[in-house]
Amino acid sequence: MAEHDPRRSDPLNFGGKAVIVTGGARGIGRVIAETFLTAGADVVICGRNEPEQLPAGGGRDGVFVAADVRDPDQVDALVAATIDRFGRLDVLVNNAGGSPPADTATASPKFTTAIIALNLVAPLTCAQRAYAVMKDQPGGGVIINIGSVSGTRPNPGSAAYGAAKAGLVNLTQTLGLEFAPQVRVVCVTAGMVVTEEAHLFYGDEAGIAAVGATVPIGRMADPSDIADVCLFAASPLARYITGEQIIVHGGGEKPAYRDAATS
Repeated sequence: MAEHDPRRSDPLNFGGKAVIVTGGARGIGRVIAETFLTAGADVVICGRNEPEQLPAGGGRDGVFVAADVRDPDQVDALVAATIDRFGRLDVLVNNAGGSPPADTATASPKFTTAIIALNLVAPLTCAQRAYAVMKDQPGGGVIINIGSVSGTRPNPGSAAYGAAKAGLVNLTQTLGLEFAPQVRVVCVTAGMVVTEEAHLFYGDEAGIAAVGATVPIGRMADPSDIADVCLFAASPLARYITGEQIIVHGGGEKPAYRDAATS
């Protein structure tokens, strides 16, 4: 093997690497932050409010920087704080996002604009700021966008969110082209995940179990299922993947006709 072959060392050891996880205080983002910490990375999380307990892993805690990713000035401050503390930025995980259920026919333009700003415009802003640092540092960097299967199929009750996540896939493709070769850009598209807000969409524990039974793997995703793929996507093992989405949905959803059809 060649001298530079990443298989000569542990490709999942992120010691000496600096990672930003937006929205890393809870849910999938928190587990992503803990996964990178356990792998040896220095991790900065951001949000509007500091959590009572920081994500931890590998005997260390993450660092919190207050920032609303919809505000470009606050994104600048987030990146600057990371560079000031760790001297570099190797991985950006655009995780901040989401949307409450909303009736599509009556959702206000203000609501729609806010959802698209959080789930599509903010990741672009963060990616721009991260690229400005990564392109000039040895080793470049990786930008991971957290997508959703809501952007790959109809998404009743949250049309703006689904449309924004669909746009995030195209953004990944475009940035993967424009930011190459210094920076790789990957979209990790999550299927149905059990988080603190799962009850808003799937009901109680029985409802979550019933929905999970429709997935070929036999359950809804745990946040660690998404986090582990992020670790892979940011690692040298994925060194030839850019401008692409990795769909993590346990095999997807059965076609409705399978249950409706008669034998």
